[in-house]
Amino acid sequence: MLPTVRSRAVWQLSRRAQVAARRSYAFSANDKEVVNDPKPSKQVPNVSKTNELPTEVPQSSTALQENVEDGEKMRVSQAPNRSATWSKSQNPRAKAMSGPRFEQTIMAAQPMPQAAIGLIHQQPVHWTHDRIVSCNGGGGPLGHPRIFINTDKPQICMCEYCGNPFANEHHRKYLESLPETTYPLLPKGAEA
Repeated sequence: MLPTVRSRAVWQLSRRAQVAARRSYAFSANDKEVVNDPKPSKQVPNVSKTNELPTEVPQSSTALQENVEDGEKMRVSQAPNRSATWSKSQNPRAKAMSGPRFEQTIMAAQPMPQAAIGLIHQQPVHWTHDRIVSCNGGGGPLGHPRIFINTDKPQICMCEYCGNPFANEHHRKYLESLPETTYPLLPKGAEA
């Protein structure tokens, strides 16, 4: 009986040591982000001074060259018509275009399309008599999941997927009395 108790006690002690060792390495050793760092690292521009030196291009007679300040401004802005992010889940361009992949890259030669949010804010308000409207982005494979939008409040309510504006007809006079709105209340006749 005594040897059984002794072996069981040894087994339990060794088991506790294994569990404790396993738990002490529950975090990754590669995590370098320090929370509440009193001395955060300085933000270094990703545009290199070597971009100011002319670089010959075999297909063109002109040399590629870029001013560091202009390159950094282009790297940081989201789009030509938008300087900041417009979505909660969107990565800032300065964070996305950093690292060795973008070093010594002429930013003026990189594609930088217009932000679609500028076109969305040219859409006129869809007036409705219903308290709740549904939007599916046009439906089909190019649409989005159907969501329901509450238009009870005297404001322009937009679809969170596609940005289409909706408002209740009861609040039309109030919205027209405002000096400025984020969406046009009537169609402007502008071509898309």
